[in-house]
Amino acid sequence: MSRGGRDEVVVIGTRDALIVADVQRDFCPGGSLGVPDGDEVIPVINRLLPLFGHWVYTRDWHPADHVSFSANPEFRDGSWPPHALQGTPGAEWCPGLEMPENAILVSKGDNPKREAYSAFEAEGFDLPGYLHQRNIERLFLTGLATDYCVRETALDAHAAGFTVYLVEDAVRGIAPETTAQALAEVEAAGVRRVLSAQVRGSGERLPAPAATPPGASERAPGPPVGSDDAAGGAGSGSPTGAR
Repeated sequence: MSRGGRDEVVVIGTRDALIVADVQRDFCPGGSLGVPDGDEVIPVINRLLPLFGHWVYTRDWHPADHVSFSANPEFRDGSWPPHALQGTPGAEWCPGLEMPENAILVSKGDNPKREAYSAFEAEGFDLPGYLHQRNIERLFLTGLATDYCVRETALDAHAAGFTVYLVEDAVRGIAPETTAQALAEVEAAGVRRVLSAQVRGSGERLPAPAATPPGASERAPGPPVGSDDAAGGAGSGSPTGAR
């Protein structure tokens, strides 16, 4: 069974990384593609951050003519309203989301001709290679939305050879039916489902991540992301490290 008992404790070590997927304004309530209760993941993610020494933040970073938008006649598989447009407030992080100064920022969906739900589909950055070079073995997934980007990232991470944990109270989905299907699908693939209360620190000081690799960006130190003074916060245009 990939779903551990609720009494199981998962201790975080130096070979673990936290992935924070697409916690952007357009995916939080009030956004153009708002996930119901999407902002509820923020305090859970913030509580998990100090347990880890490696963090990967992903974002949708779409051009205005992206293939997935409903106004684009080339999109045949469905349609989304325009969202997470490069340089707009909707692409910024949701207010209150914190980001460690050494976190890696990975942009996806910036190719107008290609959809990219998974963090592993980002162009110009070898995420599996980056993680393997740092001897990362386990990935803990959080963010939005369970039934799309979180699901695809979980499946790709497992296929790339990582042990994957989906932190259930740190994700939210767009619709109940597709969210339930996504959870069942990732569990069947071998992804482990846990709650944030089961994830504990080891008590040892974790090493600082190595320098930012080419193709990724690193957020400069500052206030929590989403504050008016933060890089990439409200009123500042695009988040720091736009590619």
